[in-house]
Amino acid sequence: MPVLFSALFPPDDVVAAVADAVGEPEPGLRWEPPERWHVTLAYYGPDDVEARGAWLAGRLAGRTGVDVRLEKAATFPGVLWLTVAGTELTPLAHAAGADAEARPYAAHLTLARFPREEPGLAARWTEKLAGFTSRSWRAAEVELVTSEREPGGPRYRVARVFELDGA
Repeated sequence: MPVLFSALFPPDDVVAAVADAVGEPEPGLRWEPPERWHVTLAYYGPDDVEARGAWLAGRLAGRTGVDVRLEKAATFPGVLWLTVAGTELTPLAHAAGADAEARPYAAHLTLARFPREEPGLAARWTEKLAGFTSRSWRAAEVELVTSEREPGGPRYRVARVFELDGA
């Protein structure tokens, strides 16, 4: 069974703005390529695509799009990320299943990973990106994504798209 999660993917111009703000990534961190940048709503682990898709369709039915923007960098142990702001984002994530996780939902976009025992590797980047703010965009769809491990990192495939139209 594939590993599944639901996510919002930023529009191309927002991805380009983040890439411009980051500039040339330096060694020491394992950078996520821009094509994998996303905001996870909920992580499901190994699951059946059809069953999870049907479940998610019911949970997202009638929901409207949400306004989202990316902001300053921060870290979790071993992860450099951008903050994601949006007043309706957490309720959307909970509808997608984030409320089933043991830890509170923290909307973020992962930029890079680093050894947990070397938190200083990310300090330069949190300083560099402290003032970053992307334009706001209306996230009008949620994507159910499969993640498969490959030698160069995970490969994501969109399994299903759910329109957020409020109907």
